[in-house]
Amino acid sequence: MRAIDDVSLTFPSGSLSAVIGPNGAGKSTFFNLISGAFAPDAGEVLLEGHDVVRRSKTERMQLGIGRAFQVASCFPSMTVAENLMAAVTARLGEWGNIVRRFPPPGVRERAGEVMDLVGLTHVENVKAAILSHGDQKLLDIAIALALEPKVLLLDEPTAGMGPDERWRMIERVRRLWDQRKLTLVFIEHDMDIVFQVASTIRVLCYGRVLAEGTPDQIRNNQAVIDAYLGKEEHAA
Repeated sequence: MRAIDDVSLTFPSGSLSAVIGPNGAGKSTFFNLISGAFAPDAGEVLLEGHDVVRRSKTERMQLGIGRAFQVASCFPSMTVAENLMAAVTARLGEWGNIVRRFPPPGVRERAGEVMDLVGLTHVENVKAAILSHGDQKLLDIAIALALEPKVLLLDEPTAGMGPDERWRMIERVRRLWDQRKLTLVFIEHDMDIVFQVASTIRVLCYGRVLAEGTPDQIRNNQAVIDAYLGKEEHAA
């Protein structure tokens, strides 16, 4: 069975969308194909009308595809500020200067802007390894933002969080989307969050698109109910 089979989806510029589906549906694989972590056997990945399927993961990042992971991906022995300065330096293409004690001009200032944007200034000198789980996830998102993406992919941004912490995280994500006018796509298993935040929802099942529509359309789609949602009522 193919992990992703004939999936064709369009994400309009500036949209806020969710991708949902049961475990093994192909959601993370879909993100891996877009970001360049996996190479597809066939098909295209179009960014602003240009096919990037033959571009490397690094090249796609430079072109504007950013991603934050289900498990935060950062340098654990570096502070929040150092992680973000490394990301900004990478965005500038100065890979050899990533771990320099004195970063290139403007890097520290840009890292500070991103920290302020996501609300991490109060822990800027704390090593990533000892941050709270929520702040580690925020740092992962901040690293992606430091790369100045046009498209931001968030793989389960609230994974492992309690109810209150999940809502704080998703409200911060929604504010970031509103402020930065990004094309933002997130994978999420909490359906109350999905139905209240996403304007469009895509449902994957066994590597194929099962449904696509507004929250109301997805909530009332019998195929989606049978395959994933069940009969439980979700918030309107």
